[in-house]
Amino acid sequence: MLADSPRLSDIHPFYADLCNTLYDRDHYKLALGQINTAKSLCDAVARDMIRMVKYGDSLYRCKCLKRAALGRMCTILKRQRASLSYLEEVRKHMSRLPALDPNTRTLLMCGLPNVGKSSFMNKITRADVDVQPYAFTTKSLFVGHADYKYLRWQVIDTPGILDHPLEQRNTIEMQAITALAHLTCSVLYFMDISEQCGFTIGQQCNLFKSIGPLFANKQLVVVINKIDAQPWDTLDEGSRSMIETMVKESGPNTTMLQMSNVSEEGVSRVKNHACDKLLAARVDSRVSGNKVDSVMNRLQVVYPTARDGVIREAYIPESVTRERERTTAGSSKGKSIKSRIGYAPTVDDGEEEEGDTTPAESGDDDEAMTDDNATDAIRKKTARELMWENGGPGVWAPDYREGYDLADPEWRFDAVPQILDGKNIADYVDPDIDAKLQLLEEEEERLNEEYAAADMDGDDGAESLDEMETAQVNEIRDRVKIARKYKDRSGGRNRPALPREIRGRIKDRHDDSAKLKASAIDKRLGDVGVDATQMLERGRKRERDAPRERRRKGRAAAGDADMEDAEKDEEDEEMKEEGGRGLSKGAIKRQRKARDESVRRERSQARSHSRPREPSQMGLKDDDMVKLAKRVEKKGQRKWFGGSGEGDHTKSVHLVQWCNTGKKRNGTHYQR
Repeated sequence: MLADSPRLSDIHPFYADLCNTLYDRDHYKLALGQINTAKSLCDAVARDMIRMVKYGDSLYRCKCLKRAALGRMCTILKRQRASLSYLEEVRKHMSRLPALDPNTRTLLMCGLPNVGKSSFMNKITRADVDVQPYAFTTKSLFVGHADYKYLRWQVIDTPGILDHPLEQRNTIEMQAITALAHLTCSVLYFMDISEQCGFTIGQQCNLFKSIGPLFANKQLVVVINKIDAQPWDTLDEGSRSMIETMVKESGPNTTMLQMSNVSEEGVSRVKNHACDKLLAARVDSRVSGNKVDSVMNRLQVVYPTARDGVIREAYIPESVTRERERTTAGSSKGKSIKSRIGYAPTVDDGEEEEGDTTPAESGDDDEAMTDDNATDAIRKKTARELMWENGGPGVWAPDYREGYDLADPEWRFDAVPQILDGKNIADYVDPDIDAKLQLLEEEEERLNEEYAAADMDGDDGAESLDEMETAQVNEIRDRVKIARKYKDRSGGRNRPALPREIRGRIKDRHDDSAKLKASAIDKRLGDVGVDATQMLERGRKRERDAPRERRRKGRAAAGDADMEDAEKDEEDEEMKEEGGRGLSKGAIKRQRKARDESVRRERSQARSHSRPREPSQMGLKDDDMVKLAKRVEKKGQRKWFGGSGEGDHTKSVHLVQWCNTGKKRNGTHYQR
């Protein structure tokens, strides 16, 4: 806060006085001083606490010292609540101030309230200042920008000024006084000769005289406004002489202009005149200063000396001279001949000069451009002529390679090499590649035809087929070819391939048409010429054998269950005999439960791969090799064993809460 707040002694005097007017310089400095004092106190508290923390015997004591330091700092800052609130309001108001540059080209408008300053600003800039028919509509400085002679100008609209002593002026008026006192600008003093503003011409002249010292060393323009309501020529003689005398007594830098915001008469003239006066004044101030002499001392003008007495005139090539003579002689108007091919006829094409008996037609120049005489033979056709000869715009384009500047002009039209990995692709391309590829394709087609012919000749019983059967065979082969092409092409499969074990199953049991029955299989395979009799018979046999296998497995499982029940009964009898020797019913029940668990564990290990096996079953030599293999396995898993991943939700506790909270006197507990 202290570093970002503006220092009134380091900023421009205009901004310093503006802050004094708006915020009170003494109050502003006092608030910043109090904040600076609070900062020093907080730094002192921090130093003391850091010194005490070094002697803290536990983390709890350090935490208590930290809380105490923060509490003291908060108490210090709470006492500065008023200063902080004031500086916050100042910051908000400063952020809303216009971006005003005190050193740029500026036009400053001043005068009594409601004389037309804001309306003039809206006319010459893109600013949108509120304009109302009552006094003090403008309560602060407004900035706009205008362009003149390719330069950016800053235009400032000030609040109205009343004619009373400086001590009685309020904050709104003092903003205009501050701008007049500190800005190097061209001042436009507005006067309302129609007196619609509520002030007489005499009061406006008195205000001009009272703020006259602020116009010193400034370019002043007295703007007579609202001439649409009260023309200057019809103004009474006394008022007119009073204004003229005031302008004459104000000095040589003062001029008077007339304008009207309603009819916009004289608005541009006032703006241009004020800008010109300020530009001339800025140039004079630079010339009269010491900077010009210092710059001139660093400049040195060198004049070349003649090496001999020969006069060397400008050299014009002979080709240029001949072209000038030809165009002068061939043109009826003395102008250079230009081809009009591709141009629409104009009015000048049909004009006829005085003394000429033949009108100049558009085709004459084209004929003059294309004559095959000795002079035209050396003339080069333009790109436009070549364009129209070769099809017009969009059809022909010039070859820019003609303008290449190379060591050998024959290189201009060579093909630009394509470089890949630092090597020219053309060096690795066979020039006869197209012809060789054509030969390979022809050979492939010939081999395919020979293979198809040999396949047709080698079919068993092909000679005994009649025409209808031959046509069916050819149709089947064509369908097979189409199916292969459809399968190989990209995007041919519009659905995922089904696993082999479920391809023949029913897709939807509620859809009868989707069921793959024996008749449907026989029909589909028969369409492609395959005999499915043996395949269907094999499927029926497997269906008949499946129930027998299931019944056999069921009987075997029932026999095993009976044997287990018999074993359990024998064990129960043994336990009863042992119970007669002192075992209780609970002990017998626990033994039976332990026996059942051991049986289940053995069965589980028999089904799993984690049961202990012999080294020879695992492909190892002996137990030492098993230990070595386990050691190598653990070493390989060390990089990911025990590492936390995205599925681990445990939180490591660095400081146990019960060891560092609560109050307890010094004791032997090392945690506190």
